[in-house]
Order: sequence, then structure tokens, then C-alpha cells
Amino acid sequence: MNTNVILAIGLLGQLIFGLRFVVQWIYSERAKQSVIPEVFWYISLAGSILLLTYAILKKDIVFILGQSTGFLIYIRNIHFLRKK
Repeated sequence: MNTNVILAIGLLGQLIFGLRFVVQWIYSERAKQSVIPEVFWYISLAGSILLLTYAILKKDIVFILGQSTGFLIYIRNIHFLRKK
């Protein structure tokens, strides 16, 4: 795969992953307390998928293990939300 495409996947994943903190901050400011909105977990999952893809393409085992763990946690939290 083209190096620029791999880099673009990584950068996009990092951007999406970072946006979750902006969303959480906005929700918390509006509520005047710490709040984690449902969309936080979906953004986390989207960023994690892209970052995991990037890590696999780069063959970086440390990054793969780190993103795999987060990926499972995000899936589990979304499952809890849907059960509710």
C-alpha cells in the first residue's frame, strides 16, 4: 500500500480520536459537570478502527496491542449503552 495512504489513515484516525475529547469537553461545559456522552464512544471506536488499521499496516505490534485493547473497551461500552 502507498506510504501516503497509510500516513493519511493514521492522521485521520488520530484526528477523529482527538475529537472525542473536544466533544466530551463541550458536553461537560454545557452540563457544568463531567459528562461522557454516547457519541464519545462512537467517535472513540471510529478513531480506534482507523488507528488500528494504521498500526497493522505499519506492522507496529506495540501500537496494535494498545489500540486493540481500546477497541474492545469501546465496543463493550457501546453494547452497554444499547442494552439500556
